[in-house]
Order: sequence, then C-alpha cells, then structure tokens
Amino acid sequence: MTSNNTSGLSTLAIHAGDEPDPITGSVADIVMSSTYVVKQKAGFSAHDLGEETPFIYTRWGNPTVDALERKLSALEGTQATLCFGSGMAATAAVFLSFLSAGDHLIISDVSYAGVAELARDTLPRFGIEISLVDMSDLEALAAAIRPNTKLIHTETPVNPLVRLTDLAAVSAIAKSAGALHSCDSTFASPVATRPAQHGVDFVIHSLTKYIGGHGDALGGSVSGRAELISRLKVEATVHFGGILSPFNAWLIARGAGTLPLRMRAHAENALAVATFLESHPRVTRVIYPGLASHPQHELAKRQMKNFSGMVAFQVGGTAQGEAVSERMMSDFEVIHYAVSLGHHRSLCFWMATQEMMQSSFKLQGRQLESYRAFAGDGMFRLSVGLEDADDLIRDLDRVL
Repeated sequence: MTSNNTSGLSTLAIHAGDEPDPITGSVADIVMSSTYVVKQKAGFSAHDLGEETPFIYTRWGNPTVDALERKLSALEGTQATLCFGSGMAATAAVFLSFLSAGDHLIISDVSYAGVAELARDTLPRFGIEISLVDMSDLEALAAAIRPNTKLIHTETPVNPLVRLTDLAAVSAIAKSAGALHSCDSTFASPVATRPAQHGVDFVIHSLTKYIGGHGDALGGSVSGRAELISRLKVEATVHFGGILSPFNAWLIARGAGTLPLRMRAHAENALAVATFLESHPRVTRVIYPGLASHPQHELAKRQMKNFSGMVAFQVGGTAQGEAVSERMMSDFEVIHYAVSLGHHRSLCFWMATQEMMQSSFKLQGRQLESYRAFAGDGMFRLSVGLEDADDLIRDLDRVL
C-alpha cells in the first residue's frame, strides 16, 4: 500500500508498509541484522545508493525501518520519509543538511526546547544566521526575510504554548522568498494536520510522542518530496549516523496502527478536561485549540481535523504554580507528573516562564509579551491520555 493510496487514514495506519513477507507470510517481522548478503552488484559507498539498491548495511537501510517509513509517508500523504533515532536527530538532519555557512534560518521563537537551543547556541558557530520570529505574526515573518534566507522552521501547535501557525500562509511566504519550509507537527500528528497539504516541504515528527504512543521507544522522522528526502538521506543518515533502531521502528509502527483511534480518544478527553479546567475557580487560563476561547480557534477549525490532546493552563503566578506542582508530585493518583507527551497515559509538568526564558528561549520585547500572553508567569503542559476523563478530572481537582 503506497502513500498515494486512496484508502482511509485508519486503513493506511494499519496496512501501509506492512506487506507480508514473501517467504514466511509474516506481517510482524523485526530484522535486526546489521549487514546483509548481497547477491547483485552494489557499490561500497553510500553515494551509490539508489531506489533499486539492495539492503547492504543497516545504517544505510533496514527492512523494518523501511516499512515504517512507507507507513509514515502514507499517513502524511508524502512521497518519501526518513526515520531517525529521535525527533531532535530528525530536525538537526534538516538543518545541517540544507543550511551552510552564510545561509539564514528563520525559526519559530517558541519551539521544542532542544531545537530552540540548537538554533540559538550551535548553528551560529557554523556561520548560519538565525532569526527568531513569532510565527503567528505573519508581518514579522515577512519582515525577517533576507536574500540569503534558505529555510523557515515552524511548529504547530508550538511546544509548550499550544499557539498555532498558519501553515499555508507561511508556505506562501517561504515560496515567494525561494526558501524551504519545515514544520514540526508532533503536537498535531497526521490525524490532526497533514502539513504537506499546506505547502510544507519537510514534515517533522518526534515519533516518541503520538505516533509511537506508548512511551517506550524514541524515534523521529522527516517526510516530504522524494527529491528532497533523497538529498537528505546520504548526509543525514549515513554520515551523521542518527539512525532509528529496527526494534524501535517495530514498536513505533505497532503504535502507529492505532493512531487514528487513539487521537480521537485523546481529543475527546482533552476537550472534557479543558472544559473542566476552564470552569475551575483556581484556574486562571486554559489554552486548547478545541475551545472557543483559544485566540486562534478559527485557524484551528480550518487547519486541524482533530484538536489533539495537548492542554496548557495557568493557576495564577509563579508561587501558585509551584505550590500546585508540589501537590501534583505527591498527590496525583492517575496522572504522572513527568515530561514528554503523546503517550497513552496522561503526563503533566510545570514550566515557569522565568526559567524558560533563562534557559531555552531568552525572549525579549514583543516576543516575550506574546509568550506571556499565553503562559503568564508559568503554565502547566498537560498531555491528556487515554484514561477515563472522569478519573483525570478528579485527579486534577484533587491537586488544584
């Protein structure tokens, strides 16, 4: 089953990439071999790789990883996908493969912390120019374009604010500037948003999150046009070496099979929890794309087919937030006080604004004001899982 198949998303999630083994008939094999017996002429260099090249060495290609890549291409509606050992490895692969000294990267001023720090602290050492832009401000994005702008990197919803980015509008700006557009769609998953349909060139996921879905396997992916993914392959997977292990690929593919079902449940639970939080007297702000109170709710309705399971909320200032976080650590019975997201279990973590500014983001002026408009002095990032919504609500009510 290929990425241009007209089957529904649930059918693709289960069947795409999972053709039976021609010898055994198995559809659940894990190929752990690092090397393969070659029975046709093949070059020793990875530069000789082509579509018809047999499997030679697992860093260059592996049957189990290849099956997951075909499944992800089907889910995203793209021509090709490459998998990596983590979402960070996937994003770094795009940056380091398509940017060189003298090039200019525009990146969302709020993004996954590791990506924000990579852009701010590491890329300038290699002579890559960086601009941080609030991607909800299209005028600011257009003003940041330079003649040497090669890549615009977005997230939607952004981590941790759950602020949205208009992907079609950003893609139009990128195209007019002759730049590529990459988007981290981890918070949304392919069930909510398929960024390639909005003109995005590189669709990036931390597979550790919703697509894997069970908190037991790290992974990352980049999906896009075959020509771009082919350019990414040799340098990013063979030379940088951040490949996905076959066992993790098997776990993630198993999780991906239930992704559409899980995302429906995540969204239903998240809306119930967000509605409860919005009515709670000690909660001062709730941010969830499925709520009419989200400042970009209309964009969410246009761009997202599923509002996902990520909720952010405030309980007042820093002191109140820290006090509630202490109670969460000691009194939660169902929800786990832990980082990460997108798992079958619910996860919640306190993020103080001052600490985020000192470490990952270091925003000032209007960008800091925009961050604080969503996060205040600090916010809780709640990844709503698949437990019964009533149990999650009781757990939250207990600590609030």
